[in-house]
Amino acid sequence: MAAVIPLDTDGFARLDAVYRLLAAIHGRRIPPDKRLTPQQRGRARHMLRAFDAARDGATQLDIARILFRTGALSRDEWQASSVRHVIKTLLRDARAMVAGGYRRLLRPRR
Repeated sequence: MAAVIPLDTDGFARLDAVYRLLAAIHGRRIPPDKRLTPQQRGRARHMLRAFDAARDGATQLDIARILFRTGALSRDEWQASSVRHVIKTLLRDARAMVAGGYRRLLRPRR
């Protein structure tokens, strides 16, 4: 098996990825991926869950109930809720990620 790794500005990130792949292939401990913080991982998880739910027809209120356990909210409570704005932001960012923004996740933090 061989790998061709371009030696561009992303070369170190590519080498790190190859090292992690080799560790997985040979049953060794896989070093942690440090490109995302735990908070960024959690947010990405929420974004993708919200996107999938919206694509399957769930309302933003339904998504909030599932992701943030908001319980039943009246229309006025929902309109004034900070969670409503969080859901809108998650969905906006998820659409951008699905449209190609996920590539930024593959780049190392600078």
